[in-house]
Amino acid sequence: MRVAALMQTNLRTVLADSTVAEAVVTLADAHVSGVPVVDAHGRLVGVLSSSDVIQAEAEASDRDSRIAVLEDTRAADLMNPRPITVAPDTLIREAARQMLYADVKRLFVEDGGKLVGVISQSDIVGAVASGKI
Repeated sequence: MRVAALMQTNLRTVLADSTVAEAVVTLADAHVSGVPVVDAHGRLVGVLSSSDVIQAEAEASDRDSRIAVLEDTRAADLMNPRPITVAPDTLIREAARQMLYADVKRLFVEDGGKLVGVISQSDIVGAVASGKI
């Protein structure tokens, strides 16, 4: 089975210039723990996870600093600038192996340099549990 068969294509993204507060709303609305960060042309430039936000908040020394993390910090400032990508025709087994070795919960799917989907550990576990793979 290939990544294309399980990937989610209804992606919510945030712009690199979005505030962390805007990204948090997107994370919450989409019920995901990580969101792709794109540039003005829609190209994938990073990934911002809820863990990134929590870590930044935890490192803030006081209430005003925590507010600044949300309101004055851009998604690009907290994102991981090296998201791991795969092609739609990648085997599920290889995608799972990449997630395991890189210790990530999701891989972004690009086709010809264009972001077309995301596959997560949950997608793979769900497919195993339902007998699809």
